[in-house]
Amino acid sequence: MVGQPQNYLAVIKVIGVGGGGVNAINRMMESGMRGVEFVAINTDAQALLLSDASVKIDIGRELTRGLGAGADPEVGREAAEQHRDEIQEVVAGADMVFITAGEGGGTGTGAAPVIAEIAKAEGALT
Repeated sequence: MVGQPQNYLAVIKVIGVGGGGVNAINRMMESGMRGVEFVAINTDAQALLLSDASVKIDIGRELTRGLGAGADPEVGREAAEQHRDEIQEVVAGADMVFITAGEGGGTGTGAAPVIAEIAKAEGALT
């Protein structure tokens, strides 16, 4: 006998990284997008305060003192590496992780690949 198929909802997280990425998820939330968890990650603490995301991670607190990556991707990468455990905790349990970032600044350009690597290691489709 064949059982009834189960309807499982995928756990989807959309992560905005840096100024451009956080702006993108803010716009998605304003448009009423539902069924996903929004996460804002930035080195600019003041800009992070303006996000309505339910989860926010201020990466590079010691490295940048919350003042941003200064358009330096290496600073963005290092900031993400310093907060690897926090990022891993946020992506844990996700089936799919979408990462949105503007390429050209420091945080999005440098941190997005690190976040993608962490999500993939956690088993999420990225």
